[in-house]
Amino acid sequence: MEPSVFQGSYPVIRKTACAKQTFDFIVHCPDIAKTAQAGQFVHVKSPNFTLRRPISICQIDRQKGNIRLVMEVRGEGTAQIAQTPESGLLDVMGPLGHGFQLLDFPATAIAVGGGIGVPPMLETAAHYGKNAVAILGFRSASAVILEEDFQREGCQVDLCTDDGTKGKKGFVTQALKERLEQSKPSIIYACGPLPMLKGVAVLAKEYGVRCQVSMEERMGCGIGACLVCACKTKKPNGEEGFSHVCKNGPVFEAEEVVF
Repeated sequence: MEPSVFQGSYPVIRKTACAKQTFDFIVHCPDIAKTAQAGQFVHVKSPNFTLRRPISICQIDRQKGNIRLVMEVRGEGTAQIAQTPESGLLDVMGPLGHGFQLLDFPATAIAVGGGIGVPPMLETAAHYGKNAVAILGFRSASAVILEEDFQREGCQVDLCTDDGTKGKKGFVTQALKERLEQSKPSIIYACGPLPMLKGVAVLAKEYGVRCQVSMEERMGCGIGACLVCACKTKKPNGEEGFSHVCKNGPVFEAEEVVF
């Protein structure tokens, strides 16, 4: 039986800086690319640190055997990963977690991303192409990433910034409500800060649209052995309990999550 999770040192094919303290890696890892799904993540080893750092998979190129990782420097561990040069090696384990459920044509989708929650939305929205709307939210124009990538995939893009320096001024939930007033998609996907996810889930329920959310939590092991990334969820019998974001998620049906 073939393993479902792989770990190794893989070459960086391309590295670029796409915004302040945000880096875009293309990593050649055919075994991971072969089985990876939209919404899954990988665990990347940072030199001199015991715990790996979870990074969402932004794009998957199975033909070339590559995955794309877009990461933001948030501490010493991610800062060390970001220093990996082009042609250098990244110690990567994956693919991990459960990804988004992608629906067949002619389904329509709205993909909502906030900040560093935007990258996993690209592979997800690309599945739908022109049948997808991508609502992307950032602090300001200087933090905007991947806008043109979504457009290249044929998606309609609604860009929002907190300060109004690019796109619409305001939150992604405002843009989502406007879209839902126009027409209801088959499904909504979302990844970003918890308050954003809660707002998206409330709107999805209000308009009667299925919604899947990708939870962002600190992770230790990445395989469900520790309790670092526990989040409160509703069980099928209605009782509340805890799920591991790394193993049971990171993607959950929005109605399962206790925000």
